Amino acid sequence: MAQSSSEHRISRRALLRGTAAGAGAVALPTLLAACGGPSKEVKIGSNASDAVPRKAFAEVFKAYEKKSDKSVKVNTVDHESFQENINRYLKGTPDDVFMWFAGYRMQFFAQQGLLADISDLWEGFDGFSGALKAQSTGKDGKQYFVPYYYYPWAVFYRKSVFEQRGYEIPKTFDEYRALAKRMDKDGLDAFAFGDKDGWPAMGTFDYLNMRANGYDFHISLMSGKESWTDPKVKQVFDLWRGLMPYHQQGANGRTWQEAAQSLAQKKSGMAVFGLPHPGQQFSDADRSDLDFFPFPEIDSAYGQDAVEAPIDGFLLSKKSKRQKDAKELLKYLATPAAEEKYLMRDPNNVAVHKGASTDSYNALQKKAAELVSGAKQISQFMDRDTRPDFASQVMIRAIQQFINKPDDIDGLTKDIESQKKTIFAAS
Repeated sequence: MAQSSSEHRISRRALLRGTAAGAGAVALPTLLAACGGPSKEVKIGSNASDAVPRKAFAEVFKAYEKKSDKSVKVNTVDHESFQENINRYLKGTPDDVFMWFAGYRMQFFAQQGLLADISDLWEGFDGFSGALKAQSTGKDGKQYFVPYYYYPWAVFYRKSVFEQRGYEIPKTFDEYRALAKRMDKDGLDAFAFGDKDGWPAMGTFDYLNMRANGYDFHISLMSGKESWTDPKVKQVFDLWRGLMPYHQQGANGRTWQEAAQSLAQKKSGMAVFGLPHPGQQFSDADRSDLDFFPFPEIDSAYGQDAVEAPIDGFLLSKKSKRQKDAKELLKYLATPAAEEKYLMRDPNNVAVHKGASTDSYNALQKKAAELVSGAKQISQFMDRDTRPDFASQVMIRAIQQFINKPDDIDGLTKDIESQKKTIFAAS
């Protein structure tokens, strides 16, 4: 994220107020801040390292500075590095406010006493649904999270490719697999696929599991309550193995950005992604050609009821020494105006606030909002619905191992289960 234009500078309004005492005079708070004393500066830890969200957040924080006469300093870290080092970050010297995720991954850090309780702010929030509040609430019943936007995962494709080749949208897994075979014969990689960063392939597992075994089983598995050696889980990997020949080869050496680019370049036919991922890699001229469909049905008992729709937002560090100023920033970020300012620059997400205008939404955003509003269950993504240490230490390696060697499902699931028992037993 581009750092705010006000970083390391004295507020212009503060200077103007100071000059009232005489030419060149500077207000006392400004002098104190310049000398390292009390300051209205709030520091934000950002994982928005990609160009589009980085610029969008810069606009949001600039608007807040103008409105509040406070300074925002943004510390941007590469998205993947931020996620992998979050434990060390929060236990060290974290920023006042930081970007993170709703649900289990928020609750995990709240239980460790690393997050500040912001239940008092929630008493004044009236634009968030009960479901959003639940995703922002710790296991102690207190609120720790300010939701900002969400984005569903689905199967993305280019409309022109489907039209030119006569492809039809698959509703069932059998149709999905048949379409992949047809694309393969037509010289396309059926699925754009890159898992170098470890998390992108998790979305495919999540949908396969929810479609084959249902949302409740999936969440129970993520919570450590089910065995990874269960035949239900082995079936998920077996279904995925049947599709693997139609995925781009060498996925563990390819970033998600590169995979999305292959979809944009019409070298691939489909991609299981979150809404922001392909959108960031398509040019403005091509974006209207991008479309998606819900992940196909596997078992009619579960249909397409569940939708993977991660919620991103902001948390306040328990260690922050600027709790009051940080809460003021969080209060602003919870307004429709703050969300609208962001989405003006990033058309790849959907606002969570009921009062946020949807007038600027493109076709994909409108379709995404409809997909999520019609879902019977909403998951947050594997690395958010389970313990962060289990996701990063076990599942990233396990899925990458499966990509390289998809035939040893028994050995893979046995290894996952063994490590799961160790990690969850420590909680």
